[in-house]
Amino acid sequence: MILNFIFILAIVVSFVWYFYFKTKQFRTTLPIHKKWYAAKASVCLGAFLLFFGLNFLIVFPSSITYVISAIFILLGGYFMYHNYKVSKHYGQFVKEELDLNK
Repeated sequence: MILNFIFILAIVVSFVWYFYFKTKQFRTTLPIHKKWYAAKASVCLGAFLLFFGLNFLIVFPSSITYVISAIFILLGGYFMYHNYKVSKHYGQFVKEELDLNK
């Protein structure tokens, strides 16, 4: 029961961070910042899928749930891994872009 609460809390927090970074992405005018915020938002979306898959696995234990949860967990893990690397790549150029656009 406590594990379910932890996963629900993680789902809500990851969705809030996703919404925050998407809002930042739409509000900025600098192109590197847009890509950086989009990658950060995708990391949060991956976390959302991962935690949703784990929670789904705990709440409804059946054979079909294992397959669907595995898809969510693998997809979420891939989103998190790939977009974390993209975020690190664009993060190198954020300060440089700010200096150029002052």
